[in-house]
Amino acid sequence: MKNFRILFLAIFFAAMMAGNLHAVDIETSGSASVDIMSNYVWRGQKLSNSVVIQPSVGITYGSFDANIWANYDSDRSESDDTKSGHGEFTETDVTLSYSLSLDKLNFTAGYIYYALEGANDTQELFLSTDYDTLLSPALTVYYDYDEGQGAFIIASVGHSFDVAKKLSLAVGATASYNINNKVMGFDEDGEDFSNFYTAELSSSLSIPISNAITLAPKAAYSFPLSNDAEEALEGISDDGDEDVFYGGINLTISF
Repeated sequence: MKNFRILFLAIFFAAMMAGNLHAVDIETSGSASVDIMSNYVWRGQKLSNSVVIQPSVGITYGSFDANIWANYDSDRSESDDTKSGHGEFTETDVTLSYSLSLDKLNFTAGYIYYALEGANDTQELFLSTDYDTLLSPALTVYYDYDEGQGAFIIASVGHSFDVAKKLSLAVGATASYNINNKVMGFDEDGEDFSNFYTAELSSSLSIPISNAITLAPKAAYSFPLSNDAEEALEGISDDGDEDVFYGGINLTISF
């Protein structure tokens, strides 16, 4: 049933865009990418204790965007959560969104379906805004109306530098706040909570291989911003890790 829902959402959105493709001259583009990372880290939660492979494919049709992303854990058993010497896909996400720009302000509204192995699937709505100026400040509010029954806010800044011919270095920082979202874990009393969650510092180096192919090594450091977040991360993260340094490499093909 889980895979059917994912497939249905992907086909429905693709059909909606393709149905008007010949009727109106609207710009269409796509990309396929894969990340090979030392760990799977999501909003500060370390969700693997081994190398992961994360393929993704997306298509943009005018202001609409559809994306399918997956996580393959290289050392996760299909029958339990112990190391097994072989891997499995632990998560598949479908994201649908619509973007709008007003002068230097950009807005994106969307929906995410999280299909999970070993946990209940869940769903989020989100609204994001960013301002086209120095450091590109952005704010995104996610609302999990399914398993989480709460919200999660991420504020971010970032900048890209040209370090050599055709090479650029991107650096960024995020800070997050949890609002009674049960998916983000519980405090020392076992209750959902509202408090600052994690911060993350990141960097990546963009290396163009051709006009359509880019290689990007990257690294990040994530750490909790409150005692409540520490308690939550201890209960969620593999090995109870709170501070996580991780990295890897991304390959993207645009078409």
